[in-house]
Amino acid sequence: MSTKRYRVLLVVDQCNPQWTSVPLLGYRYYQELSQLAEVTLVTHQRNKKSLTALHPTADIVYIEETPFFREYYKVARRLSTFKGRLMWPLYNALAFPCYQEFNQSVFRQFAPQVRAGRYDIVHAITPMMPRYPFRLVEACEETPFILGPVNGGVPYPKGLRKIALQEFAYFNVLRSVGRWLLPGYRKTYRKADYILAGSDYTLNLIQELFQRSEDSIELYFENGITQKFATAGVDGDKAKSDSAELANGSSAPPDSPVHLLFVGRLVPYKGADMLVEAVSLLPDELRDRIHLTIAGTGPEEAALKEQIATLQLQDKIEMTGWIPYDDIHALYGAADVFCFPSVREFGGAVVMEAMACGLPCIVVNNGGIGEYVTEATGFKIEPTSRKYIVQQLQQHIATLVNTPELCREMACQAKERAKDFFWDVKAKKIIEVYDRVLSRSGVDEQTDEEVAAVGAIVEESAVMSS
Repeated sequence: MSTKRYRVLLVVDQCNPQWTSVPLLGYRYYQELSQLAEVTLVTHQRNKKSLTALHPTADIVYIEETPFFREYYKVARRLSTFKGRLMWPLYNALAFPCYQEFNQSVFRQFAPQVRAGRYDIVHAITPMMPRYPFRLVEACEETPFILGPVNGGVPYPKGLRKIALQEFAYFNVLRSVGRWLLPGYRKTYRKADYILAGSDYTLNLIQELFQRSEDSIELYFENGITQKFATAGVDGDKAKSDSAELANGSSAPPDSPVHLLFVGRLVPYKGADMLVEAVSLLPDELRDRIHLTIAGTGPEEAALKEQIATLQLQDKIEMTGWIPYDDIHALYGAADVFCFPSVREFGGAVVMEAMACGLPCIVVNNGGIGEYVTEATGFKIEPTSRKYIVQQLQQHIATLVNTPELCREMACQAKERAKDFFWDVKAKKIIEVYDRVLSRSGVDEQTDEEVAAVGAIVEESAVMSS
């Protein structure tokens, strides 16, 4: 990795340390990359309060939103909501004009600076879905443009059509239409110097659509984990030890079962109902030796509680509801096995977190989570049908309960693999990408005097145009 601190223009419209999902991911990238490079962050005005509180003197430019699009965004969200649930494919389509305003504003403000050579790299991180244009790529004649990680487009398995319909998958046709109609989309993906793809599916999709060479795109999982999760298992050491003894038939306390854990939103495609059914199908002797915790909330919560009651599993399955992010690592630390049968998962950070805490993982092999988990760290289930997934869940749970030595070995391997997902490690890998792209492009390093001269030219140009 280079010792030079590159001047990076980082475009992250969703970047907020107080939110979850993509905004939190965007912030993690900014937080780590700003330790290794001279970063100018460009983000949306809505993130200003949270970012200013943590980085009051940082080089951050906030892009304002016009009153019209502020109101339009609210309308788009209302139109995309059905019975309290957001129809994501429709929402993403309707909300695109709001993003496009941001996209055009970034271009107007920063294209002169990029063309003047103020930055070594332009790196666009969010939106992470692989169907958004970045107009700033037009200004990158001499400055390399990095895109990603981008991830998405993973289809629902053919054998799980009912779940796909519950998740409004029929709106996914809008994605294909958008690839051809969105202004600047194809130019972005053809002109980008390097693309980071968050899953094999997305990587292959981009290569197929844009004939990218293998040396201009790579697999790079978008999610990461903090060092905090690497030590979360300490509190759970005694519980895991007791569980292993119990599974091995020794004289462990009878109230120390093998702890299974599910963490995620309670929506159809996450598959919590399949996990509950799998537990109900375990032989009585095995079911008496496990306890399942389901952490999360969502529209399926009431249905899950009814399912648990119908199957008379109230003493075996606990539903915690929503758990604050800062507290949830304690659940990982007290668990023995992580069960996450999501049938269509792009990122799945919870699987990375579980692995960092030394938990063998049982997942469905469709999307990113099937690539995190290896044969040494857990089990992957092919999404053939709902019935097959339930049967395999039952089988793999039984295997780990009955063979504690395998459970312990997978736990060690999972913890080791998780080291690749730590945010500081991921940031260093991005700097290595910068190294490769810049060395390939033959960009010369500028002296401090040249940088100052460029800055003066850009500022003079801005004054003249205002």
